[in-house]
Amino acid sequence: MGVRVIKAVVNDPPHLKPGAAIPLKVFSIVRYRFFLYAGLLPYLLGAAWAYGIEETFRPGVFWTGFMGIFLSVVGVEAFNEYFDSRMGTDRVFNPDDEDPIPDWVLTLGIGAFAAAASVGLYLAVAGGWPIVLYTLLGGLAAVFYVGPPIRWVYRGLGETMIALSYGPWMTLGSLHLQTGHFSWGALLASCVPGFLIMALAVVNAIPDFHQDRLVGKRNIVVRVGRLNGVRVYLGLAALGLLTPVAGVAAGLFPTGALAALLAAPLLVLSGREAFKTYDTPREFIPAVRYIVVCYIAGTTLFTAALFLHRWI
Repeated sequence: MGVRVIKAVVNDPPHLKPGAAIPLKVFSIVRYRFFLYAGLLPYLLGAAWAYGIEETFRPGVFWTGFMGIFLSVVGVEAFNEYFDSRMGTDRVFNPDDEDPIPDWVLTLGIGAFAAAASVGLYLAVAGGWPIVLYTLLGGLAAVFYVGPPIRWVYRGLGETMIALSYGPWMTLGSLHLQTGHFSWGALLASCVPGFLIMALAVVNAIPDFHQDRLVGKRNIVVRVGRLNGVRVYLGLAALGLLTPVAGVAAGLFPTGALAALLAAPLLVLSGREAFKTYDTPREFIPAVRYIVVCYIAGTTLFTAALFLHRWI
């Protein structure tokens, strides 16, 4: 949500008949990378807490919830691509670079959200009203991130919605599916992906500073500038990696959770590149890549430590 790691394919390949490439287009709307580092890891974190810390795991519920997350991310990316295209965000300076996103992408998004809501309601029958709450909160954040009439990103709340959705809401929702109750320790654990994904949202906006400002987006980078944006994303990512330290010190996390700190060198590399290239978008790509890998590595190591705690 808001992290642009995908591109829609809107032209049929020349060797295919018109319309024959529709399934390929649908697949290209949501690529595996997004699921790996945004949609999947916080959900796995909640399940890992349930298994490793609470010693509870329900496979059937887990896979049903996984399908709901999958459908939600399809809807998020379809909506983001469609409404960004209609607002012209990605074509401010080069209007002929990309063809407009077709209307079927909006239909895909609506269908995916409807199916995800159905899964959420189905799970709520067994999990109770908190599942309805998490589904509703996530839905409001996802549908209206760039979609009218709210458009969170145009109101300066885009990064906050991303952090909440891919931090507490998804992690605690996943945990509740397994255990049926809330956990303060899991809430703190959700800050690891929450802060890191928020940092990713900020760093991703730095190359798009001028076009975002021109189309009226009020993200953090537009408000504070690109250099300060670098400082903000590095601070947010550092908070994410330091969360396990706080949790271990408080006795809420196992000592193995400190393995997340192994991702810290990637944050250092990202910062080094960012301070050198923040005003040259094409050269800024390595800074983004390092923070993406930092998110994947840090959250994965932290999740693995919680999961393995049951056996250590």
